[in-house]
Amino acid sequence: MKVDYFSLPLSEPLQTAKGPIEDREGYLVTVEEPDIGLGEATPLPGWTESLAACKEALESGDPLDELPPAARHGVSLAALDAQAKSEGEPLYRFLGGQSAVESVPVNATVGDADPETTAKQVTAAVDAGFPAVKLKVGARSIEEDIERVAAVRDAAPDAELRLDANGAWTRAEAQEAFDALTSYGIAYVEQPLPADDLDGHAALRETVPVALDEGLYEHGFDAVLDANAADVWILKPMAMGGPDVAIEAAGLARGAGIAPVVTTTIDGCVARAAAVHVAAAIPDVRACGLATGSLLSVDFGPDPVPVSNGRIAVPQKEGNIPTTSSADYA
Repeated sequence: MKVDYFSLPLSEPLQTAKGPIEDREGYLVTVEEPDIGLGEATPLPGWTESLAACKEALESGDPLDELPPAARHGVSLAALDAQAKSEGEPLYRFLGGQSAVESVPVNATVGDADPETTAKQVTAAVDAGFPAVKLKVGARSIEEDIERVAAVRDAAPDAELRLDANGAWTRAEAQEAFDALTSYGIAYVEQPLPADDLDGHAALRETVPVALDEGLYEHGFDAVLDANAADVWILKPMAMGGPDVAIEAAGLARGAGIAPVVTTTIDGCVARAAAVHVAAAIPDVRACGLATGSLLSVDFGPDPVPVSNGRIAVPQKEGNIPTTSSADYA
């Protein structure tokens, strides 16, 4: 197994609770059996192991299921890519996709801004063909966020609108927001409460559908199911430990009547394409958070999963993407 370091600068810094992220660092993983396969391990602070821990894990020789998430993703994806190429199948078919899928729907994401700007950005996304828009909330007061939602609904009455609070609200604040949101046709609110509060999320579902992101990874699938805490699971293959784990989780969610939505962790095109393959393997998948390539100012190469009219292309050649080794992206 070959491991190569990379650093991909972002178009502009990504603001997080742990400070700004200016680039995405990680490792390309190459295997040679049963064919040449390429994987990507791109740790994200707060979601996976650190960059140093990822490198140590990749060099440890430990079994796959003893690796931390990003390292496991890199090794797992490389192996799956090699196996799919050996079988002559695109990755999504190798992962269990039952029919040919040329593209999957994706959502646009609109950040925090005043009501007028927010409405203009959502309208632009709808005009560009995006079937759903995720609106970031929680940085302002509840009243101000409701004003933003109202402005969006006036400007785009038919848009599928999702909200993402990133765990910013207390139970009281979330209930206030949910009560006010009932008249705006919100598809779901993602992570309204801190990740540790499964019971609080379960209670909120009585008002507006709830999606779990951070909470899903902190507690695990079984605990979230037992708590009846979510209508939607946000599946991040990099944070889950690989496309295979994400596919397993999608099946578990569907079996429990929960909708799976696949997203990236702002990865390079190797991992981004793999997440697209995961989405393509899920029948009738809802719009997913995969349109993140534009956040990078530099990528490994030409985008193998371009976005057009609100849909992202699914690679159809054998394996994940048309490449034979990390040298193609040197």
